[in-house]
Amino acid sequence: MALSSNVIGAINFVAMLLSIPIIGAGIWLAMEPDNSCVKILQWPIIILGILILIVALAGFVGGFWRIPWLLISYLIAMLILIILLACLVVFIYMVTVRGSGHLEPSRAYLEYRLDDFSGWLRRRVQSSYKWDRIRGCLSSTNMCAELNQSYRMAQDFFNAHISPLQSGCCKPPTQCGYTFVNPTYWISPINNAADMDCLQWNNDQNQLCYNCDSCKAGLLANLKEEWRRADIILLITLVALICVYLVGCCAFRNAKTEDLFRRYKQGYT
Repeated sequence: MALSSNVIGAINFVAMLLSIPIIGAGIWLAMEPDNSCVKILQWPIIILGILILIVALAGFVGGFWRIPWLLISYLIAMLILIILLACLVVFIYMVTVRGSGHLEPSRAYLEYRLDDFSGWLRRRVQSSYKWDRIRGCLSSTNMCAELNQSYRMAQDFFNAHISPLQSGCCKPPTQCGYTFVNPTYWISPINNAADMDCLQWNNDQNQLCYNCDSCKAGLLANLKEEWRRADIILLITLVALICVYLVGCCAFRNAKTEDLFRRYKQGYT
């Protein structure tokens, strides 16, 4: 019984360690400029990681101090959290399975279209109320100013691998036919009716293409890339947690069997 309880305690110590990558993934997302403006995924991940840490700590205490009711509570709560984590992993994958950039002639960077992304993601940015707040947050960053400092010549800029957010928000869409002056200042063509975003472009450094659908699409593309990285971390942690949980269940069952056998021997003698 003591050996099995110690095994359960050690296993739950490992589960406590496994909560760190989950919390770290949430904190990493919260520190990214685009995610800090949208605030969708980071807090659910952080909260889930903290709950796993607390439940694992309870299992650690219950294992080493041999508190049966605490161990049973741990097994139930951890199963629920593992299911929630699995649902989150699947959800992130499903909402990010769509949406990719499009190549344009003589351009190294990609162009992005809002309709390419999942409906759930589009609804996060299509509301004018939501987008006004996000736009204000994005325009306060220096992501577009960084392009002016890095690229002075047109060909250097056209050959640059800029982020989806910079591609969508800091310049007009390539199909509009604007003439390059610098990455955030372009001369309008005679006919710019190819796309509504062409009319939205403004050389005012506080406006640029922040009102464009291409900016919304670039934001979603950025989110997709970062969420996919976080999802890989969550998936690996989920598999490890399932393994730890199954070993813990076996150890708890063995502990209960040993306890019943010990009581039987005491009663027989």
